Amino acid sequence: MIDRTSVEALPAIWRRRAKMLRRYGAETPATALERCADELEATLVEHDETTFSLVEAARESGYSADHLGRLVRDGKIPNAGRSGAPRIARRHLPRKAHAPAETRLADKPRPRDLSNAQIVQSIIEKGLE
Repeated sequence: MIDRTSVEALPAIWRRRAKMLRRYGAETPATALERCADELEATLVEHDETTFSLVEAARESGYSADHLGRLVRDGKIPNAGRSGAPRIARRHLPRKAHAPAETRLADKPRPRDLSNAQIVQSIIEKGLE
């Protein structure tokens, strides 16, 4: 996965390279790099300003829609929508930290999630615990 901070640093890096290219008379490549920097910056801003309904924000953040709604009502997250129809900008979404996949309990089926056939098969294979 690409680090967000390294992507955000690209426009400045490209502008420095454009400046260097200009010193050597390469105006066209310098202009192209500057335009790329402008486009990337605009895309990053647009990405951060994207708003989500509470249900969409819940999928994106890992928190429940109810919890996010409380955070908006309590003023801990700015409401990018209107009263009665809250929305949350991506840049304001809290991110739930996830445990490593091998320790994540949600990845392991709980006994009540297993079918009767799966339970019987488990008992046959492992015996009663």
